[in-house]
Amino acid sequence: MTAPVRERPLSPHLQVWRWHLTMLTSILHRATGLALYAGAIIVAAWALSLGAGPQAYQVFVDIMASPLGRLVLVGLTLSLFYHLANGLRHLFWDAGLGLSPIASHQSGIMAMAFSVVATIIVWAIGLGPGGV
Repeated sequence: MTAPVRERPLSPHLQVWRWHLTMLTSILHRATGLALYAGAIIVAAWALSLGAGPQAYQVFVDIMASPLGRLVLVGLTLSLFYHLANGLRHLFWDAGLGLSPIASHQSGIMAMAFSVVATIIVWAIGLGPGGV
């Protein structure tokens, strides 16, 4: 005789838990990590276009200078700064600091605010006089 098949337990998921900022920051950290992989592919395309000659490089520059290209670059800048800030937040957590619900909520807000402000500053400098 075979043993009866038992139902596997289901892990609580997004429908079970009440949304909170720490959950959002965790999801954003993973999403920005994936975005940075896409950014690495764009950097590789940049390097390949440099090696392929002036015409290939100009095509790459034209694509990145288009409105969609700039939107991608702004998104990558935001992803880079958020991933950096949230990674530092995790380093503090690894040291046992900032683990209370209030502190983790505040550090999440600070990570998001830093990423937005730093992105605006970088693009203001880049698009300002002498910029791109």
